[in-house]
Amino acid sequence: MTETTSQPIPEQQKRGLFQQLELDMRLLGMIGAFVILCIGFNILTDGRFLTPRNIFNLTIQTVSVAIMATGMVFVIVTRHIDLSVGALLATCSAVMAMTQTQFLPNVLGLGLDHPLTWALTMVIGLATGTLIGAFHGWMVGYLTIPAFIVTLGGLLVWRNAAWYMTDGQTIGPLDKTFMMFGGTNGTMGTTWSWIIGVVAAVLAIAVIVNGRRAKLAHDFPVKPAWAEAVICAITSGSILGFVWILNSYNIPTRRLQRMFEAKGETMPEGLEMGYGLPISVLILIAVAVVMTIVAQRTRLGRYIFATGGNPDAAELSGINTRMLTVKIFALMGFLCALSAVVASARLANHSNDIGTLDELRVIAAAVIGGTALSGGIGTIYGAILGALIMQSLQSGMAMVGVDAPFQNIVVGTVLVAAVWIDIVYRKRLGAK
Repeated sequence: MTETTSQPIPEQQKRGLFQQLELDMRLLGMIGAFVILCIGFNILTDGRFLTPRNIFNLTIQTVSVAIMATGMVFVIVTRHIDLSVGALLATCSAVMAMTQTQFLPNVLGLGLDHPLTWALTMVIGLATGTLIGAFHGWMVGYLTIPAFIVTLGGLLVWRNAAWYMTDGQTIGPLDKTFMMFGGTNGTMGTTWSWIIGVVAAVLAIAVIVNGRRAKLAHDFPVKPAWAEAVICAITSGSILGFVWILNSYNIPTRRLQRMFEAKGETMPEGLEMGYGLPISVLILIAVAVVMTIVAQRTRLGRYIFATGGNPDAAELSGINTRMLTVKIFALMGFLCALSAVVASARLANHSNDIGTLDELRVIAAAVIGGTALSGGIGTIYGAILGALIMQSLQSGMAMVGVDAPFQNIVVGTVLVAAVWIDIVYRKRLGAK
């Protein structure tokens, strides 16, 4: 008679601990691909890719696309698409540029650098983006025009509306306070960056601990305590490490001298100051947190994913899918306007080509981040990571010396490959 105790452990039991850890294999795969990408470009550029300066620039270049990518997740999850985001960004940028340089000075007598100029400009710009997005959603939801057609028309309309608004000219300079939202012109400094980093690390640990307590209170399965501790350590270490890298990028001496001269002071000999966290990155973090809460903790988020999973069943269950579509596109328009603030502030002006091809970058970021084109599946953090991967790929190729046409070929190939890998992954996951 065979001893049952000597039999090999069944495969299902072997996977028990791994399943308890609740590791997202797709997310780990994306992180692994990103790490390999960074290491590869760092080797090809003789160590220039992973310098604090390049990481700082890479971060602020990613923000505008990443902000829009979080909204694109909701759009794609509900089985729609938005091809107008880049053109809408350009229109909102033009509106805000003309507001600062023409409308406020001529109508209200508020010139550049007035305390109210930047605030009124942002309110007008954000309202414009939200209204245009809601108009798109109304046409899709109530007139039942396919989103592809509505937003394709929007791509052509709003891009050229921005051109007519500015007579095809570059508009600048912009308000100094407004430009603080773009990157190097607005950073928190090293001290405040460390404070924000420590607070963020503590909050992240608190969220993990509270989530564990909530599961235990309802008798749900939880990860082993050591696994939770490792996740807390990795999360807090990543946050503080990111802050350390950005703080390591020092403000150029000549720029620092001009900053002291503007205050009527003399810069101390040998003084060095780091940039710290850009305000634009804080905006992205805030957007990511809010969008994640909306997706996971609110009725709107549940309705969005329910509609994407099965639109007919969602409508039969009482969800007003038409109004939901208006809300989603209005939110997308708001995020486009917010991205326009970041993009134009980073460039310190409005240019005709601002936001060009951003619609493709945003869609690619969402899809590479795991948002299923068939609807019902998508994550905010995945879209942001997808945007970072896209920007890293383009920046790395530019540093290596790859010309622009071949960069687009590589990006297109990566996009198709990412969708194919996602299809294979979900099929195997479903098979299990």
